[in-house]
Amino acid sequence: MQIRGDVALTNPGTMQPSLFRKASVSATVLLLSCAVSWSQSAGELIREGDISDARFDGGASLQSYLPAEKLEPKNVALLVHISRAYRYLMSDTAKTSEKLRLGALAVTYAERAAALEPKDADAQLAVAISYGKLQPLVSSGEKVRTARIIKSQAEKAIRLDRGNDLTWHVLGRWNMGYAELTGLKRTLAELTYGTLPAPTYADAARCFEKAIALNPRRVINYIELGQVYSEMGRTADARRVLSKGVALKQTDKDDPEMKRRGRDILAKLR
Repeated sequence: MQIRGDVALTNPGTMQPSLFRKASVSATVLLLSCAVSWSQSAGELIREGDISDARFDGGASLQSYLPAEKLEPKNVALLVHISRAYRYLMSDTAKTSEKLRLGALAVTYAERAAALEPKDADAQLAVAISYGKLQPLVSSGEKVRTARIIKSQAEKAIRLDRGNDLTWHVLGRWNMGYAELTGLKRTLAELTYGTLPAPTYADAARCFEKAIALNPRRVINYIELGQVYSEMGRTADARRVLSKGVALKQTDKDDPEMKRRGRDILAKLR
């Protein structure tokens, strides 16, 4: 079982309205699942879903995955894939309320997988990634609360499997988010939420460097590391890793957007 990279975390101290809520499966998704022939086995449905998943097509993959879930509700790998499919759909919509609904579903399926198999690294990581995708959309208080969950789940995943680059990437984003919280922003946040973690950009860089060592083909690892190097004043290193990142082939859903971000950072460094 493998989780691909659709990771997104943001500054835990940014003030935004809280809209995050748990959501149940909507009538639309139920209709999608009913459209698939119930004569197929779970294995056949999962294989069909995997084809769409490889194209980052969350809607099409759910048309196969959700009926398969009815047949195998405790299939941990399947629940992880469903969670990822909902995260893909988050990226495909511009509507905040819909992103929140889909993100809540991603969290729900990831948490089910993690509860069913506490020793499955991918299931634990799916929880961290799903909460991370919601971070830009929720209030500061919710950011702080879920940032603790993200770190805890990422650390669990690392203890179970130190060889997954995405786990190190998530931990790097967690470190980076808090490193960005400085000065008055940190003071005001701590007045409200108490003492917050104080990792550094160097801590974040070490995580992203580890992620690249484990998987030198993943775009997001290079773009995030390039941004961290830029913040650290390591301009030549930032140019080097960003240039490599934007030149890589797409392997993850969010790579086109990450490459655009990488090119924007490069333009500012020149």
